[in-house]
This record gives sequence, C-alpha cells and structure tokens, in this order.
Amino acid sequence: MNLNPILYPMNTKLLSSLFILSLCSLLHAQTKPNIVFILADDMGYGDVASYGCRDIETANLDLLAASGVRFTSGYSSHPYCSPMRAALMAGRYQHRFGYERNIAFDQHNMVMGLPETEKTVAARMQEAGYVTAAIGKWHLGASTPFQPNSRGFDFWYGFRGGGHQYFKVDLNTKLHENYYAPLERNGEPEGLHGYITTTLTDGAVGFIKDNRDKPFFLYLAYNAPHGPLQAPESYKQKYSHIKDTKRRTYAAMVHAMDDEIGRVVKTLDDLNLRENTIVFFMSDNGGPEHANASDNGPLRGGKGEVYEGGIRVPFMISWPGKIKPDQTNDHPVMSIDLMRTALELGGAPLEAKLEGVNLLPYLIGEKSGAPNEALFWRMENGTDYAVRSGPWKLLKARDQSGIQLYNVENDIGETNNLASTHPTELGRLIQLYEDWNAKNIPPFFPGYREYHEMLGEFYESISAPK
Repeated sequence: MNLNPILYPMNTKLLSSLFILSLCSLLHAQTKPNIVFILADDMGYGDVASYGCRDIETANLDLLAASGVRFTSGYSSHPYCSPMRAALMAGRYQHRFGYERNIAFDQHNMVMGLPETEKTVAARMQEAGYVTAAIGKWHLGASTPFQPNSRGFDFWYGFRGGGHQYFKVDLNTKLHENYYAPLERNGEPEGLHGYITTTLTDGAVGFIKDNRDKPFFLYLAYNAPHGPLQAPESYKQKYSHIKDTKRRTYAAMVHAMDDEIGRVVKTLDDLNLRENTIVFFMSDNGGPEHANASDNGPLRGGKGEVYEGGIRVPFMISWPGKIKPDQTNDHPVMSIDLMRTALELGGAPLEAKLEGVNLLPYLIGEKSGAPNEALFWRMENGTDYAVRSGPWKLLKARDQSGIQLYNVENDIGETNNLASTHPTELGRLIQLYEDWNAKNIPPFFPGYREYHEMLGEFYESISAPK
C-alpha cells in the first residue's frame, strides 16, 4: 500500500483522534445505568413475604428487596390505576394537568389521554441517549396519538386499556373496556398464546437482549394481579390448601408474576448487566381486598381510598454495587420520585415543572434525612384528599365527616383520629395541602363509567327509526 509521506502523519493523527472520540463515546454510553421499572397492578401491601405475607411465595421479590432497599412508607401518587400512570409518565403530580380519573377505552376519542403537552419521561430519556420500551398495560389513552410509540417509546408491546384477559384475545367480543383486545407490537396487532404475564416477560427479555450494548429504559407494567382472576392451573395447584378460592387464584397470579420478575433479573445477570442496572418495583395502588382477595396487611382501606391501604404499596429499589443491600427505609417516598431518580441518573433534560426527588443520594449516604417534606393526594377535585408530612397524615374521605389526623408511625392502621387534640399539626398540614392544591386544575374528562353512560345515551338518541 502506497501512502503519501507528507499526508500519512496527518492521517494517523486524524484516525487516532477519531478512535479516541469513538472510545470516549462508547465509555460514556457504558457508564449510563440501565433502568428497569417494574409495576404490579392492584397488589396489596401485605402480599410480599418481605412485607409480612405468609401464604404466597415471592422469592424473587424478596431477593430484590434484600439486594437493595425495601421502603416501608412507599406510596403511589393515586389510589387507582390511570392517574398514577399519568404522573409516572409526566414526571409530576397528575393533578397539575387535570388527570385524576380512570380513563375510558375509546380508540376514536382524540382528547382523552395523557395530554400531548406533557413531555414524557420516556421522551426525555430518548434525548439522553436511551433506547426505551413500554411493555404491558398502558391505560393512558386508547387512540393512536396517546399510544406508547407516539409518546417516547422506541418499542411497545402490550395493550392500551386498563386490563386484559390472561389467556385470550377475542375480536368478536363487545368492546366496552376491551379486555379481549389484541396485544400490540409497535402498533401491529397480535394474538395471545399462553399466559399474558409470561408473554409480557418474553417481550421484556427480548428487549433487554436486543439492546444489551446500549443504555436502556424499560417500563414493564404487568396487569397482574388485577382482575379478572386467572392463573395457570399449575400455579393454582400450589395453593390448593387455601380454602378461599378467590385468594387461591390471586396467590397463584402473584407467584407467577414473581417468577417472571425473577426471569427478568436473571436475564440481566446472564448478560452481565446487573451491576449497571437499577431496578425499581412497586404496585400502582393498594389492593382492592374484596374484589381480588388481596391483603393490605395492617393498613386501613384499599384501592380507591386515600387511607393507607389505598396508597401505601410494596416499593423497592435494587442496584448491586451502588446501593448497599438489606436496607429498610421508612421515610415517605412516592412513585414520581422513582421517575425523577431515573431522569437524573440518565442525564435527561429537566424542567422546573417536573416534580419528585432523586432518591439515590439518600440511599448511598450523600444526603441524610427525609427526601420529601410532604406528599399529597387528591381525588375527584377534592372530594377526598390527604397529606403526609413526617409521621403525620391529614385526610378527608367521603365515608367520614370532617378532617382526620393520624400519626401513622405510631398508628399505621389509622384508628385514632387526633384532629381534636393536635391543632398545631392539623393547621400545618391543612396549609401544606392548600398551598399544593392551588397549583392544580379540575379533571378535564369524565370517569370511564360516566363516559360509557354518556355514549349509551348518545347512541340511543340517534337510533334508526323502526
């Protein structure tokens, strides 16, 4: 090979510079942690062994908790599904943009969904150089402008509605909330072959394997153990000793999900990605005990309520090599804190309107004390609301008259109302709530039941003449 002796040194320097730049770029990419956010659906606070459960095997979740931090005061931002997910994706309280009701499934409605004015956490992670995936339950709008590929996710595999059958897709079934809808892979419909919890895990494992050499952000939202209560027969046989048939199936669903979470973590281990991957796990809200036989342990109330049973959930973070194992943390933290943590870890662009706290400095000893001064909840424009600050919790609930005040560190079951005996704390929390609520707006769409009633009335009004 003949090279010009004058140009050769210049080419060598140029090639060397390009190599160094490429190497730096590669090293930078490799230092970005992978982020895996696993969300259960309608799982009770007391349905994980490390949170006190004695009748369901949750070996993989217990290992995940033991490898990092188990939060005993971990909260969802809402006591039911869709609003909580809206806050996750927006990175701030859902009340700021009027999203505090469960959304109806309507693929023709171009208004009802996570507002397009809200830049999603996924879109921000894309800007930070991450490849992004949403797998499982979406429940943030059924029409195309709201589906995950339109909202910052490179890969999407799951279903758009608020729930799904666990073994079956049926295109002949009347829509309503469409629990029989096809699964979708990047907008293309697919059938369901096998158990959906396993199928969703297949999608997650495939995504991890395909992107092992890139920083990735994976949002894995199981619909388990949300109804309908359906589980493989092999898992139900494991719990044949449980007399309550509803609890028996629920236990089987949780055990199956736990096994699949174990498969996700094993994939990270097998690919030598575990030490560069932070894993979050939580439930989207407390368990609806009567509906699915979940168990909220010592907590009062359940899904749909601002009592602890509706909002306090299993909540854990694991990052071997970065976060010390076997930690228990009782400081109040919330779901949006996890997304803020992801954004800051990934170096994603931030805006002043984003909320939540990066929890990592508190977990590795760089900061001490409570991450949050106060946490807030609101339902139906204020018919129910709550504030937690330190050990104190103020709430107003439709099933009770007046304001309630509890010291939930001493009274986790919210049995002793201290509103009449602690006026200073009562006034302080009322003021905190009013200051926070002043920045909120009313809901901009009806709840899914009301919406279906409105549709029914509309169709009756235009029925063809007989």
